[in-house]
Amino acid sequence: MELSMKDIEVATRGFSLDRLIGKGSHGCVYKGILKGGEIIAVKKASMGLQLLKDYSKLDNEIEILSSLRSPCIVNLLGVSQDASMKVLITEFMPHGSLEYYLHNDSCPPSWFRRAVMALQLARAVLALHESTPPVIHRDIKSANILLDSDWNARLADFGLAVRGNFVNGSPDLYSSISISSSSSGSSDSSDMSLNADMTIQSLAVPAGTIGYLDPCYTTPAHLSTKNDVFSFGVVLLEIVSSRRAMDTAFEPTSIVDWALPLIENDQIRDVCDSRVALPSFMKGAIRRMLAVAVRCVSHKKERRPSMAEIVRELQGVVEWGQFSFWGLLRCSLLRRFSYLNLKRKQTTRTVVCKADEGDLVGN
Repeated sequence: MELSMKDIEVATRGFSLDRLIGKGSHGCVYKGILKGGEIIAVKKASMGLQLLKDYSKLDNEIEILSSLRSPCIVNLLGVSQDASMKVLITEFMPHGSLEYYLHNDSCPPSWFRRAVMALQLARAVLALHESTPPVIHRDIKSANILLDSDWNARLADFGLAVRGNFVNGSPDLYSSISISSSSSGSSDSSDMSLNADMTIQSLAVPAGTIGYLDPCYTTPAHLSTKNDVFSFGVVLLEIVSSRRAMDTAFEPTSIVDWALPLIENDQIRDVCDSRVALPSFMKGAIRRMLAVAVRCVSHKKERRPSMAEIVRELQGVVEWGQFSFWGLLRCSLLRRFSYLNLKRKQTTRTVVCKADEGDLVGN
């Protein structure tokens, strides 16, 4: 998409406050409406970064997104710049963030919808980890998961993302990637790609959001795909509980420290969002989701599953929910049919008996 800065100014009404839809430490996002009616999202650097002419975060996001294309991420549409400003243009997500949906929406998501969104997010992170070179998002959180027109979850905000690069087969000065087989010991190449722990040693300092940030990620040398797995696990707990990652209204304040003892004691209902009734056909599915979350937030990185494993498990959770729902509906319909059939037979028998009584009286 090629748009001049003047087109962007018109689309966003000069970046007016009524078009502001998102704000972070590195920039702001605005809703833009083009002349043809197409709606876009426009991201520009914060005022402080603009004054410093520091577009490093924006440039990093552009570089990362330009090499990715997935239905599970918020995709790049284009870039526009002039002498004073540079902006990034992406798909517009009309239903806002998962954070708002879980914590502020008057109609919270159903349990099946939560399972589907968890699977969609897992697929997004897997797409990053399986890209060449692999990408580590470093800031997976509910505020960076946006909902499209069909309420599908899409991963956004790649300003802190890091990718591994190679120059002539050797690691460059920016980063290096080493792949070591998992503890499963499988020698199959496809299993290796699914279970590999790709560790990236980067010059970038540790970054992320408190509450979602992996406690193992203390130095650049500890940056790994498993850091994203930890953050994903926190979001998974948030999806199930609708509790914020860090919340001073709870004790302990960390969702991980709060949820793990409850899950270990099989107090599943105490973890689940109390605003939404948990139907019997989803209990097993939610239990499996929480089991995945527990593995993801393990303090031992080697115990955390790969995103490929997580996708497979959550696919099973969604299928479980679908099967259980339709199985329950089928049983309900069969019971209803049997009841109606019994009533019909009873009615027929009553009519026949009355007819027989009439014949006897007539005789």
